[in-house]
Amino acid sequence: MANFFPRWTNWVPIKLVVCGILLVCGLTGATWYYVTPKYTKVRYQPIQPVPFPHDIHVTQLGMDCRYCHSFVEMAAQSNVPNTQTCMNCHTQVQKDNPKLEPVRASWKTGDPIDWVWIHRTVDYVYYNHAAHVNRGISCFSCHGPVNHMPVVYQAKPHSMGWCLECHRHPENFLRPEDQVFNLDWKPDDVKSAEFVAKYGKPHGVTEDWSKRKTLS
Repeated sequence: MANFFPRWTNWVPIKLVVCGILLVCGLTGATWYYVTPKYTKVRYQPIQPVPFPHDIHVTQLGMDCRYCHSFVEMAAQSNVPNTQTCMNCHTQVQKDNPKLEPVRASWKTGDPIDWVWIHRTVDYVYYNHAAHVNRGISCFSCHGPVNHMPVVYQAKPHSMGWCLECHRHPENFLRPEDQVFNLDWKPDDVKSAEFVAKYGKPHGVTEDWSKRKTLS
């Protein structure tokens, strides 16, 4: 009996399946890219009105996080530096650098620099910076190695699941309170005897924190 359809039609079902898979993957990827809020996008790296290389200011020059983010230990929301903070140094240092023209313009006009916020949470989430940094949670845990970033990007997802990971197992993220702003601190730096003497040892805990590799 003769075939009603040419041989090439045998490939049609396979091609339809492949096209269907590609279509689903494409729609999923597009939805993820365009619908996911920026505050959960790891590697989100907007262009700022003034370049501020944290690696130079923090790692090379030794500036403390709190010089610019001066309210972080006292307020729920950490502040971005105002123009006065920038000009404390840049009236003398690199004062003619063309990259700093927006800072000088802000200084003259009184209009604030329109910094682009990177790390954000949804409106219904309340995050208190002071409550965290004053209890041994480092900037590093939420913001990553900012001290080594020429341009700041979002290093963590800041999603609900990510927050719960820390709240369910805070022991993996705590560090000595005097090391909260030392972003290069490592678990091996812990001297267990001194840590326990200062902060106490919870009932039933026998693990030596100096041997942990998951603290951050």
